[in-house]
Amino acid sequence: MPNRLAGETSPYLLQHADNPVDWYPWGEEALERARAEDKPILLSIGYSACHWCHVMERESFEDPETAALMNEHFVCVKLDREERPDLDAIYMEACQAMTGQGGWPLNVFLTPEQAPFYAGTYFPPEDRGGLPSWRRVLEAVAEAWRTRREEIRQGSARIAERLQGAALLEPAEDPLDPGVLDAAVAGLRAQFDQLYGGFGSAPKFPPASALEFLLRRGETEMTTRTLLAMASGGMYDQVGGGFARYSVDDRWLVPHFEKMLYDNALLARAYLHGAQVTGNPLFGRICRETLDWALREMRAPEGGFYSALDADSEGEEGKFYVWTLDELREAAGDLAGDAIAYFGATEQGNWEGKNILTRGVHEPDTLPEIRRRLLEARERRVRPGLDDKRLTSWNALMISALAEAGAVLEHDEYLSAAVACADFVLAELRDADGRLLRTWKDGRGRLNAYLEDHAFLVEALLTLYEATFDPRWFREARALADTMIERFADDERGGFFETATDHEPLVARRKELEDHPIPSGNASAAYGLLRLAALTGEHEYERRALSVLQLLHPFAGRHPQAFGHLLQALDFHFAPVKEVALAGDDTRALERTVRRRFRPHLVLAGGPADGVPLLEGRTPVDGRAAAYVCERFACKQPVTEPEELEALLSA
Repeated sequence: MPNRLAGETSPYLLQHADNPVDWYPWGEEALERARAEDKPILLSIGYSACHWCHVMERESFEDPETAALMNEHFVCVKLDREERPDLDAIYMEACQAMTGQGGWPLNVFLTPEQAPFYAGTYFPPEDRGGLPSWRRVLEAVAEAWRTRREEIRQGSARIAERLQGAALLEPAEDPLDPGVLDAAVAGLRAQFDQLYGGFGSAPKFPPASALEFLLRRGETEMTTRTLLAMASGGMYDQVGGGFARYSVDDRWLVPHFEKMLYDNALLARAYLHGAQVTGNPLFGRICRETLDWALREMRAPEGGFYSALDADSEGEEGKFYVWTLDELREAAGDLAGDAIAYFGATEQGNWEGKNILTRGVHEPDTLPEIRRRLLEARERRVRPGLDDKRLTSWNALMISALAEAGAVLEHDEYLSAAVACADFVLAELRDADGRLLRTWKDGRGRLNAYLEDHAFLVEALLTLYEATFDPRWFREARALADTMIERFADDERGGFFETATDHEPLVARRKELEDHPIPSGNASAAYGLLRLAALTGEHEYERRALSVLQLLHPFAGRHPQAFGHLLQALDFHFAPVKEVALAGDDTRALERTVRRRFRPHLVLAGGPADGVPLLEGRTPVDGRAAAYVCERFACKQPVTEPEELEALLSA
């Protein structure tokens, strides 16, 4: 008989709806029962594409005897970390403080007051590899609660105080220093893997934000090597496009096969910018293939984008993506020789007896046809599970990628997809009062939106405005930025809280800081507000952005991998930003001039003035489309020729 998760929309929670565990979703019903019965809460957190979450479910949560033990001693709550990043962040920090490590599945035991007192990640069904069995953990925690309840409460209350963490951070007294940017580049260089690209050792996550920062600083050695290495290994899907979540080794060969929407949105832009900076055509191709994959496999009928593809199919990790030599021969047909040689496939394989395909050095002319045949054959396999919820923040990242790529590459399908996704988010992911929501599935949006949802969407709408010159997107971005400031800003210490002023009370109200694997809400808010300030001349937007930078800039130079997006905001702040306004009926030649190169220190306006301050009073010159180039709101003479515009932009 299904448990209480059957009424949820999260694919991850629905995966557990038939467990014998008496799971509750997070909410007042579970919390009230814990308080009424003075029972500890067992909070189990994961996400639908998480391999070890599936393993622990099969081993423990589907076992009737284990479930009975859980039901007897605890109020059991299942949580989708992607729907509730606020709770996940709180209790992941607690786990890391208690154990020195973290990850998912995350299993945390809480007092009825929501304070954590014991935490861990995966536990096996019997003692193994130095880990206690899950049942032994359950029995020990239940016994501790029975015999030492008040002692646990006192200790967990102290832990709860410490979880406020970054929310208590005071702004640095030292003024912002551009030397932080040079220190960050040096720090990344010290961590750079000269052999395989990327930073640090295995496992390697794609460092999109750090690469974007380096490209803004004009660095090409580390960026080129890393972009090339990631595109050449098994972490990139050589058949269908798109990136897996991370590489388990340091060579980018063996992926953790799940594919996340956010990685691919961020990496598509990194490869687009890499192509603009280096001129390497491979990087442009990888950008297009990644976006084409998203449109083909992740786009929902209403225009939004799904969240993730599972690592597993038919109960095996990676089965959908790997090949035996015989499977390659059958799929490629008369082109099998070319395929085997190019992808480096062997009879023994390079992973568990099968081949993870990698990019060869010399591309045969037949490669497009080989890939088409392999993709067609692969589509007949059992597909990995799809997490079909639509998250506001992740959709915003994809809007940004599609809009910018559509404008730079003059690809109308990308622009149309970005517009359709923005229409969907603004229409469907709002409540009756017009407030932004976090998640959408099965025809309804739900849950309060977080800072990252607002901040990513502000950035996305500004990017979409710059790509289309439709003033609607500018107005929506500005209104959303005002809402973000009103509901999330910390007027006392600066920066922004993760949750809004009217969010449900939690054990701590936090500020998210780090940009890995996705930008933090604070870094995104700072960058978006700086861009908005340049487009509007409104000092308040800049002041709010600087309050974030003042809080975090001391850490950014010392820990550049963790603050890649914040470093981009700092770089924008210190740069001589150019404000470019295009006026006239046909500005396409001038637009191409602006977009031909990667120009991160520039904001762009065009089309109807209609509430866009940068366009006020801008008119064509002698009937010809004109470009007005300003810096700190001091403007040059307008120009009408692309060559003249290029000279001003390069000055």
